[in-house]
Amino acid sequence: MQYSEIMIRYGELSTKGKNRMRFINKLRNNISDVLSIYPQVKVTADRDRAHAYLNGADYTAVAESLKQVFGIQNFSPVYKVEKSVEVLKSAVQEIMKDIYKEGMTFKISSKRSDHNFELDSRELNQTLGGAVFEAIPNVQAQMKNPDINLQVEIREEAAYLSYETIRGAGGLPVGTSGKGMLMLSGGIDSPVAGYLALKRGVDIEAVHFASPPYTSPGALKKAQDLTRKLTKFGGNIQFIEVPFTEIQEEIKAKAPEAYLMTLTRRFMMRITDRVREVRNGLVIINGESLGQVASQTLESMQAINAVTNTPIIRPVVTMDKLEIIDIAQEIDTFEISIQPFEDCCTIFAPDRPKTNPKIKNAEQYEARMDVEGLVERAVAGIMITEITPQAEKDAVDELIDDLL
Repeated sequence: MQYSEIMIRYGELSTKGKNRMRFINKLRNNISDVLSIYPQVKVTADRDRAHAYLNGADYTAVAESLKQVFGIQNFSPVYKVEKSVEVLKSAVQEIMKDIYKEGMTFKISSKRSDHNFELDSRELNQTLGGAVFEAIPNVQAQMKNPDINLQVEIREEAAYLSYETIRGAGGLPVGTSGKGMLMLSGGIDSPVAGYLALKRGVDIEAVHFASPPYTSPGALKKAQDLTRKLTKFGGNIQFIEVPFTEIQEEIKAKAPEAYLMTLTRRFMMRITDRVREVRNGLVIINGESLGQVASQTLESMQAINAVTNTPIIRPVVTMDKLEIIDIAQEIDTFEISIQPFEDCCTIFAPDRPKTNPKIKNAEQYEARMDVEGLVERAVAGIMITEITPQAEKDAVDELIDDLL
């Protein structure tokens, strides 16, 4: 027998009261986006559960994708059979013969939404349990905590059987907590920060700063590949490439070396905040981890934050590097992150960056530059690409490959 569908149960949505259907509709759309690589799969959702109809798609692959979608508490693969007692008896026997191992206990759990069916739930439990005993004479029934709980549901259109429950990712459906701009460098930390924001329902757009010719097409592709890894948790992500060469050259020419990193990060924060306004975002998200590098001391964070009043979310701020690496490996971004491509934060990195920069000094050095003009030109030059879970390369990937 082949699975016909996957029954999906919701996570924290049960706490959302009047907004429940908004959360459910968003989750349905996210599931559809993530499963778009399986075009035959169709997704529906109602107030109590969602269904992914396989229509011949490979269950194992679809299930692996579903495990990543935030907002799902658990799910069960389901067999669809004709709604007749004899067909149900045969199906139950076939399933039990396939999964039973010596010494296992079982239970039949039946329920009906079609109350015109010829047997009620208690009678159906007894009838199907008897069929199991006929097929496996030595099997033992157990009502509490059986090894196999074979669930049977009689609906209007057919009967459905399942015995396995698989844990989902939990969290909230991506997009139900508003939009945030993720400052995505290409390192280990920022994709993990993006993942953790997604888990709490934040719809992220990835803002990446590129400084050609100092940064290569490979660095850009690396950032896009990291973004694609994050799409499996909630669907398509907008990738925003910011031209940053002019700004970095200006900082290099007009500021002391010790303040290069501070000023670079202040410009990045300004630009991200300006993009946030245009894109209707609510927060900025980054991968800063306290004390990990010179720009991530409390003094540095204060000096960098001073350019905006927008809330800054730092999901990994209290984690040490090994904790962050563990999550990066779990979400399959680590190997991409360690590819040896330079990013904007490393190409002009000073030997001795200031670890306790002063805001007044940063402002003094910025007074030598046309800050507003530099920011406006960078924002005007952004390029936006929609990154999807699709394995196929998009046009930007192909162009970058040609350049490489």
